[in-house]
Amino acid sequence: MKEEILSNITIVSILIVVGSFLLVYYLIPKIIFMVNHHNLTEAPIERSSHVESTPSMGGLSFFVVLILAIFFIKHFDDDNIGLNFVAALTVIFIIGLKDDLAVSTPRARLLVEILAITIMFFHSGYHVTSFDGFLGFNEAPTLLMDIVHIIIILTIINAYNLIDGVDGLASTIGITIFTMFGLVFFTLGLNFYFLISLSIIGILFAYMRYNFSHRKKIFMGDTGSLIIGFCIAILSLKFLTMEASLFTHLTFKLENKLFIIAGIIAVPLFDMMRVIGVRLIQGKSPFEADRNHIHHVLINLGFAHYKIAMILGLLNYILAVLIIFLASHTNSFQMMVIFLTIFSLFLAVFFSLSKRVAKKQTTILNDSK
Repeated sequence: MKEEILSNITIVSILIVVGSFLLVYYLIPKIIFMVNHHNLTEAPIERSSHVESTPSMGGLSFFVVLILAIFFIKHFDDDNIGLNFVAALTVIFIIGLKDDLAVSTPRARLLVEILAITIMFFHSGYHVTSFDGFLGFNEAPTLLMDIVHIIIILTIINAYNLIDGVDGLASTIGITIFTMFGLVFFTLGLNFYFLISLSIIGILFAYMRYNFSHRKKIFMGDTGSLIIGFCIAILSLKFLTMEASLFTHLTFKLENKLFIIAGIIAVPLFDMMRVIGVRLIQGKSPFEADRNHIHHVLINLGFAHYKIAMILGLLNYILAVLIIFLASHTNSFQMMVIFLTIFSLFLAVFFSLSKRVAKKQTTILNDSK
């Protein structure tokens, strides 16, 4: 009876999302008490979007619940990737926790992220030898493909980490991303990855309750954003390295796999590309923190945090659906033009909003004289 229940995907899906939600909902108040008791709250700095010291280790609960979820759904782990995943998540958890307690250097964080990726690469299923026709490229050495995938994973992890700037935004964007991944993996019958997506959706919904709270507010911190970003990256890696035969269940062209991933994480990716580009043009380090993100601009325009989360979350859904639809009807060369066009429109909108912010600040300055 027990085995029948644990092998029923419908029952397990309900248990995993509800269980993840309830466990995070239970754990976070305990974490808040611990952080406050030991005076480990995050004090606001110049680029912060909050004005009071706030607990910032919500990611502790993410780690605990994900490890338990992976154990609970091990019967669906047809790839036998669970042990690698747990080990890699532990490495990411350690550097994230270290960042929340005492900031790490970008180099140290990068090296630890590469170590976590390497642990995942010990699994043979994450190695491929083809670009699948992407921009006309096909066969390639395994080493080259691994390097490309490492760069993609690092980009995804840090794109998500950078979007965590206002209440509810990282969790809302995360929910949109894992909803899309969940639909894809459910369609393909890859239940382990589907259930991982459901678990994280439950985690983020529970966390959002406290992230928006005034009395029991907490941030996910680098512990949380790195863990969630890493999970996004690993699901992306699985998608990019799946056997070509699995894609017969989907409508888009095989050569557009990378654009599908880019569409699913569109808002964090576009924002990171723009921010790093601006920093490089200004002669600054791409790792130098600032208030030049899209959510900072919306804050300066007077938008409440929940509205920013809703706007950018909805935008991410729209861009994901649009790009997936277009990837079914165009080749990778056409998709590159479309992708760059969408990114250009994103830049144009941001520039327009930035001009409004500058005009608003000039008006306030003149009125104060």
